[in-house]
Amino acid sequence: MIHIDEHTQVALADTLFVFALEAEAGDGFSHVDTLFTGIGKINAAIALVRALQTRRPKLIVNLGSAGSPRHGRGALVCCTQFLQRDMDVTPLGFARYETPLANRPVLLEHGLALPGVPLGTCGTGDSFEISHHDAPYDVIDMEAYVLALIAQDEGIPFLCLKYISDDAGSDAAQDWSVQVHRASEAFAKVLFR
Repeated sequence: MIHIDEHTQVALADTLFVFALEAEAGDGFSHVDTLFTGIGKINAAIALVRALQTRRPKLIVNLGSAGSPRHGRGALVCCTQFLQRDMDVTPLGFARYETPLANRPVLLEHGLALPGVPLGTCGTGDSFEISHHDAPYDVIDMEAYVLALIAQDEGIPFLCLKYISDDAGSDAAQDWSVQVHRASEAFAKVLFR
């Protein structure tokens, strides 16, 4: 059972756990329904849409590593807001992060809050970002936005936990390769208590 709060709990059999990489899941999620999408928004979208053609979970849980200039390495952050940090069509008069003609707000709000876990805003993009001056997000990943968007469109509750593997700075790539293997333990400790 996944216990979100005193009013919300979902059986493990009704939950789809979505990771970009098997390394983020480790051995701690072999007993549940998992989906490994590959890196990036396109891979994540294709994999989740395909999975939803044959599965109808009552909860989608996105777990993965992320960078953050605000939250320290090893922290878990529950993301409830998402934006596409690489969407920039400002030369055509659209706001930064706005998808032209999509009729969607820049900031997607579709995520359950897990009590006791700090909340964050996730900036998703198809790049490994190491500079983020005055960004309106404090967690940086490469898949969560599109997963949240699909979950919202399908009417499926969405829980997104990110394990902070690096500070999204100049040493981010090296820090990520060391920290990513610790993510599974942190996720399991919070979800399977």
